[in-house]
Amino acid sequence: MTTQTALPVLPDLGAVLMGERAALLENASGGKVFINGQLAYVWGAGQDGLRRLAASQLVDTGAAQVNEVAAAFGVNTESLRRWRKSLEGTGLMGLAPVKKGPKRPSLLTEAKAAEIRAIRAGGLSLRATAEATGVSTDTVRRAMAMTTTAETPTTDAAHDSLVPLEAAGQRALPLLPAPVARDAERAAAGLLEAAAPLFAPAANVRHAGLFLAFPALESTGLISCAKEVYGALPNGFYGLETVLIDSVLRALAGESRAEGATRFDPGELGRVLGLDRAPEVKTIRRRISQLAETGKAGELIAALAKHHLTGTGPGGEDLAAVLYVDGHVRAYQGTKKIGKIYSTRLKFPVPATEETWVTDAHGSPVFVVMAAPGASLAAELRDLLPELRTAVGDDRRVLVGFDRGGWSPALFKHMDSAGFDVLTWRKGVTEDISEDLFTEVTHTDDHGQRRKWSVADTLVDLPLATTKTSGEVFTIRQISRVVGTTGDGSRQIHILTTDRTMSAGEVVYRMGNRWRQENQFRYARMHFDLDSHDSYTSTGDDEERMVPNPAKAKAYQKVVAARNAHAEAAAIAETNLMALKTPAEGSTELAVTVTSAMHNQAMAPLWDAENALIAAEKAHKAIPAKLRLGELNPGQQVLDTEVKLIHTGIRMAAYNTAMTIAREIRTNTGYRRASQEAHALMRQIFNQPGDIDTTKPGLLTITLDPLPTKAKTAAAAQLCEHLNSAETRYPSTELILRYKIKNTT
Repeated sequence: MTTQTALPVLPDLGAVLMGERAALLENASGGKVFINGQLAYVWGAGQDGLRRLAASQLVDTGAAQVNEVAAAFGVNTESLRRWRKSLEGTGLMGLAPVKKGPKRPSLLTEAKAAEIRAIRAGGLSLRATAEATGVSTDTVRRAMAMTTTAETPTTDAAHDSLVPLEAAGQRALPLLPAPVARDAERAAAGLLEAAAPLFAPAANVRHAGLFLAFPALESTGLISCAKEVYGALPNGFYGLETVLIDSVLRALAGESRAEGATRFDPGELGRVLGLDRAPEVKTIRRRISQLAETGKAGELIAALAKHHLTGTGPGGEDLAAVLYVDGHVRAYQGTKKIGKIYSTRLKFPVPATEETWVTDAHGSPVFVVMAAPGASLAAELRDLLPELRTAVGDDRRVLVGFDRGGWSPALFKHMDSAGFDVLTWRKGVTEDISEDLFTEVTHTDDHGQRRKWSVADTLVDLPLATTKTSGEVFTIRQISRVVGTTGDGSRQIHILTTDRTMSAGEVVYRMGNRWRQENQFRYARMHFDLDSHDSYTSTGDDEERMVPNPAKAKAYQKVVAARNAHAEAAAIAETNLMALKTPAEGSTELAVTVTSAMHNQAMAPLWDAENALIAAEKAHKAIPAKLRLGELNPGQQVLDTEVKLIHTGIRMAAYNTAMTIAREIRTNTGYRRASQEAHALMRQIFNQPGDIDTTKPGLLTITLDPLPTKAKTAAAAQLCEHLNSAETRYPSTELILRYKIKNTT
């Protein structure tokens, strides 16, 4: 006898399958559970106890797995575990829903609600409003909901961020239906500029959490700047917006490289893009290469920087007040012949390329340029100033912080005259500042934390290297501190700045804040593949370029060794001569006769060392300081920069998107561990499944599944409420994004 396919009819009726044996069929009048095609459980509307009994016994009898039952009944596995435990302990009565009510009179009187609404209207965040009125953030939300209900009594539930599962539409929406067919558009792709996003209602969409990134992504300006610079891609199914959004979403999901697209189901990711399939690796590379062929990657980075520094968000007007500049070495592990650069992270020279990065006062990336081979940070800074001035957009003075790699008194003078203030460490050995000049200073940072240091605020004169003979100097402000060393010792460190108005405490704080840039490099390497090779093409380096001659450095080491040997020989010769001139112990002679032979014998080692030193200096002087690259290293290659810069711009947007969402979690949710776990919670939300609902005209409603804990679910609901206020439209559509979280209670 042939085997009959299990449940041939129930799926067509809208039933949710639970494994191969069980199915759940629910509607407004109640629900039914079928096992092997036979009706096993029935309950009516409002009979939640019987519904929970059916879910519990499905697991207890082995008819279905825990995760299958939880998904079908619209709860998480923890709720299902509690139901089973209650059934085991107290029977069916333990499954009856208990009505919850207030345990004490509410503090939210009409007068208190009016006070909360007045303070909230001033622009304060939820947390700040709660602190100012002495209530919780939940009370603030209820007060705001009261005024919304009173003013618009006919409003629907689109603005509620936390909705019951029964109201979330999980069973009303089709479970992962087939995407909207786009065959005609694919066939006519050469005639279309791009396929527009189209969304269909769907439940249990795997990557629905990524929709929460769109308000923050819009604030980065990536899409608007790319349109301004590139206009559009050549006609095709996947347009400029789709390629950029896909790249950012993959980066936020942990796969920044184009090869990372192989780790996604194209159909699942396509639901977030509004397409039947997301672009795959070959398509991504081809479309990015088409952008690179225009040679406008530098313009894209400049446009992103200008958009970032002229932002109007919280603190946006002060982002350009302080900029940090640093070089970043990107090691190369391929087979091409790439020039070597010393990596401070790896502690040895490696084949690599170097980039010059600029970050804002918060440590977020603003600007990046590919450094010329062999260029110093001081030279890169001088060339970067005009572009920074364009990005800032006005003539205000900007404090630019960098490390000792940019040390150059001539550069400091140039920056000061160009309207930029210097902030850097002093390089080299210098005399200590008198202890009498040290006083205690304080500074309160953006988070209200008060810090204090003991510093000496003085002025120093730096000789200009280009005019040593004239004795010209550049006077600069110096902030000195005493820090501990190993062995319970101490030493002085010195900060230099041309800003004479900033307090000494803030100078110390701003210099220490430069480590945020190092944190950005570290975080971007871990989560956004900052050092990946997005392009494997290369071109020949300029063989006429003059590069340092390594033989010159080796010859100088011989000079140093010869000088040390000469100093040792001089000390020995002096000791020998003193011994010759000193009478022997017990001798009665007042004078000792030293012959020429004795003198020559004592001085012979010194003369030999002196001749060796002269020979080493002559050899060092005869070696040219620089050689043509073609003579020193013929065939050297340089990696392609256009594709890498485009991917870098995308990663900058993804990084700033992630930082914005993490900041919103810290400031606009009541999550107690937000200061420690904001980034982890953000990544968890981005990877959360949920539903897509397009049944309400003009709205694209995203309802995410609950998170593993109540605290995280509540924080996600608060984040959704805050993001809803942005009224963000999905790119290339008129659909306004609305966010909700399913409630398990």
